[in-house]
Amino acid sequence: MFDIAFSELLLIALISLIVMGPNRIPEAVRSFSLWAGRISQAISSAKRELENEVGMEEIRDKLHNEEVLRNINHSKEQINQELKKMQVSGENRTDL
Repeated sequence: MFDIAFSELLLIALISLIVMGPNRIPEAVRSFSLWAGRISQAISSAKRELENEVGMEEIRDKLHNEEVLRNINHSKEQINQELKKMQVSGENRTDL
């Protein structure tokens, strides 16, 4: 997701140590983690609600069923082609 190297993280940690001081950094990290968790949870909740409203599960099921049906039809066509080849080869064969 983010392309942050270890050196960049180290630079951010050093700047935050200078700006905030060693006493307030643990509190700031906890606060940041709490907010990040809340935001992540809110996004997940909104995504679930949107999927339920739109009916994504039904759409996924229909798409899956259509794919299965296409595969079955493709297999049926292949079998019919092979049967035709067998019939043609049987007609061309002369039994003594």
